[in-house]
Amino acid sequence: MTNLKNKITTLSCRVYYEDTDAGGVVYHANYLRFMERARSEWLRERGFDPHTLKEQYQLLFVVRSIEIKYLAPAILADLLTVGAELVSLDRGLLTFDQRVWRGDQELSRALVRVVSVSTETFKSINVPDSMKQALGVIL
Repeated sequence: MTNLKNKITTLSCRVYYEDTDAGGVVYHANYLRFMERARSEWLRERGFDPHTLKEQYQLLFVVRSIEIKYLAPAILADLLTVGAELVSLDRGLLTFDQRVWRGDQELSRALVRVVSVSTETFKSINVPDSMKQALGVIL
């Protein structure tokens, strides 16, 4: 496991009708969509978009596992803050602490484990040292 010099990335997300069930409550799987966006922005802030990952590093990040807790419901028209923070990086396995808030109230939290895979073989590969440095990992 590698030491991290990291900060949280947050984004704002409005709850739209399409995000909710018939009762106007955010459907549970949509929290995963919000969290995916926050992880994508976390990478983008560090200079990595999907094209860069594929072309320069020949790797993709895929979700390996998610451990999620739903603490309170988000509802139609809520303005949410979605966070992503890298808490560990071990070779090719990244673990993110992700949370969703409405104001000061935490609505959901998850540990999301993402693995780096080769674009050619889809087998797990290590994150290159140059990329680790850009991600804020202390080598």
